[in-house]
Amino acid sequence: MPTRILMTCLLFAVILYAGYDTLAPKADGTYRDQVAVLMYHHVHDTDHSASTVSTALFREQLSYLLSRGYHFISLGDFKQFLAGGPVPDKAVLVTFDDGYKSFHDFAYPILRELQVPAVNFIITKDLDTPLAPSIPALSPEEIQAMMREMPGLIDAQCHTNALHFKEGKYAGLTGRLPLQGGRTETAEEAEQRVRQDSEACAHKLDGLYGRDGAGDTFAYPYGIYTQRTQEIISAAGFRYAFTIVGEMATRYSDPLAIPRINAGNPAIDPRRLDVTIRQRVVHPAP
Repeated sequence: MPTRILMTCLLFAVILYAGYDTLAPKADGTYRDQVAVLMYHHVHDTDHSASTVSTALFREQLSYLLSRGYHFISLGDFKQFLAGGPVPDKAVLVTFDDGYKSFHDFAYPILRELQVPAVNFIITKDLDTPLAPSIPALSPEEIQAMMREMPGLIDAQCHTNALHFKEGKYAGLTGRLPLQGGRTETAEEAEQRVRQDSEACAHKLDGLYGRDGAGDTFAYPYGIYTQRTQEIISAAGFRYAFTIVGEMATRYSDPLAIPRINAGNPAIDPRRLDVTIRQRVVHPAP
């Protein structure tokens, strides 16, 4: 390639990168009557994965959004929004999946400092032996301490009791699993297993909060669910459930299929997260 053409291409690339923010909608990015629900998993400074962000990046993301005029809301605020209540312009809900201990050790101090609410969807079987999983889980004492320190701002909800796994190509929450003796569950047996697991998750959350009906919100492992799954968890008392579909949440969102925007990848810097949210804003607001 001739040198002049190469230099022109490089100059164009630099200009394109410098104008990164211009790829997003113009003006101040203000939106109303919709919520950007952000999804995280693991905040850690020595673990590395596609769903792990460092404490520095997590702080930078939240601080940058605050500086850009975003308003963080709680799970309780979000439920009222779905019921018709108001939320601030540029509303954001922070969610975590998997109930890792790192939420308490690394994410929570930043949330507390910045006064940012969050909900963590926990695998409730881990409450009994939180140090047993390969990535340690939150203990009941840690969850309850955070809820006492930030009342109404920190929540724990359901990511199944014990069905956060895949068996071959099937997810534990939706598939018919193999049984001893070489046979596979019937549809009725699979539904009964999911029903019992959902009821166990709700029961353990009620015990964690110390009141009935506290466990009413669900996040589907791997974002996998079916209409029958929705019916089963609804019968167990869950009124809201979150997916991994990367869209804005509105009052017209199915309460058992609420979208979320992934923010928990180490490649998502603060500016990119801001752009991603603005690109997903629904125009006009529903």
